[in-house]
Amino acid sequence: MLILRRSDVAEILAGREAEIIDLVAEAYRLHDEGRTALPHSTFLRFPEEEHRRDRIIGLPAYRGGTSPVAGMKWIASFPGNVAAGIERATATVVLNSLETGRPSAFLEGSVISAKRTAASAALAARVLAGQAPPTGVTLVGCGVINLEVLRFLKAALPGLCEATLHDMDPARAEAFTRTCAEAVPGVRVTVAVDLGEALAAHPLLSLATTAAEPHLDLSACAPGTTVLHVSLRDLTVETILGAVNVVDDADHVCREQTSLHLAEQRTGNRDFVAAPIGALLRDTEHIEREPGQHVVYSPFGLGVLDIALAEYVRERAERDGLGVRVEEFLHS
Repeated sequence: MLILRRSDVAEILAGREAEIIDLVAEAYRLHDEGRTALPHSTFLRFPEEEHRRDRIIGLPAYRGGTSPVAGMKWIASFPGNVAAGIERATATVVLNSLETGRPSAFLEGSVISAKRTAASAALAARVLAGQAPPTGVTLVGCGVINLEVLRFLKAALPGLCEATLHDMDPARAEAFTRTCAEAVPGVRVTVAVDLGEALAAHPLLSLATTAAEPHLDLSACAPGTTVLHVSLRDLTVETILGAVNVVDDADHVCREQTSLHLAEQRTGNRDFVAAPIGALLRDTEHIEREPGQHVVYSPFGLGVLDIALAEYVRERAERDGLGVRVEEFLHS
């Protein structure tokens, strides 16, 4: 068993945004071709009121293609951690041999999870931008995910030079500006205390909050804004129904009281979903938007992305001699 610590994973993935975006794109293509296996994620929730917002999610997955891999991500989201000064989410990934089924690697997964999430969002921004890639983005929610989103957007959209931040905690947003300036030099970062001002600032918007239920419409946004709806529960049903909606997988995203799940419950169908990202990448489907209509990308976060990126990390760790190998993990 190869055990890879967070420091190992971070070292391997540092500066590899373009490669990770390509890896995520290939995973989406394989998924659209039916060459993956993705059971529904399992949500472990807790009966106590103090844990109402907490959850632990299991995402098993298999990616086929030329380098097949199977495994599972186990990720905990405890929003209350933020107030305590520790990270909201922690994750681990286990990979299994496709020859014997035995576990072959155990990886710290929060870096993998954040980067694959951001790569998915940046890929969608590039695909949906059309002929006029945006030069600025609004980030609502000043946490780990939107930091990675900004980093990956800069790789996917080299002309990006401005970012406007908004967070419920203005002090947190101000501190985040310094983090962004260090992590993504060349992007001018400002804070908008007023949410409406932030939404109106740019035609590209990334929502990465801890919202448990819809609270936001896009009336303050510029016409034709592209929305990266990463946290999945921010937008009202009316907003979803009025937008062109792109998803990673409709079966996965229309669950667990996401905004799209609520829209499905309201309408009794999924006609409001225009296309999956994999089909757009394969050019087998296309979207049409009315002048000024918003496009909303809602990625559930498919486990196949975690497994694909974890295998990428494992291969490089084996090559570079990183991690801790436990020879007697299965046998005494």
